[in-house]
Amino acid sequence: MLVSQILRTKGDTVFTVSPSETIAAVAALLHSRRVGALVVLDAERVAGIVSERDVVRAMAEGGGSALEKPVSAVMTRDVLFAQPGETVDSLLARMSDRRIRHLPVCKDDRLVGIVSIGDLVKWKISEVEAEADGLKAYIAAS
Repeated sequence: MLVSQILRTKGDTVFTVSPSETIAAVAALLHSRRVGALVVLDAERVAGIVSERDVVRAMAEGGGSALEKPVSAVMTRDVLFAQPGETVDSLLARMSDRRIRHLPVCKDDRLVGIVSIGDLVKWKISEVEAEADGLKAYIAAS
């Protein structure tokens, strides 16, 4: 299973925010969009990613005043990306090794989607179930 297949089914919508937005605005967007992370775009270029964990960490370190800080103060700048032609297995390994839950998907330096660890696990489970069903049918026919 390839990332491009997941995006075809899931869709390519990516919720974004600018680096100057406040952490309070990010928290509100994460809640209203029901997502765990937003891609930070600076003039159409991926500048970072900000997650619920980043918001919680900022609050733990700075209290209520942290909500007025810009996203650029807490976002992850060293973003790992996925390519549409990568496999679910390779991304699961990368995400587990690096302990990350979201990967923006880029093609030719253009943001084309985002996948979460949940998306990948869902596809992996359906792949394994299909394989098991095929083996059961094969055994039943023998």
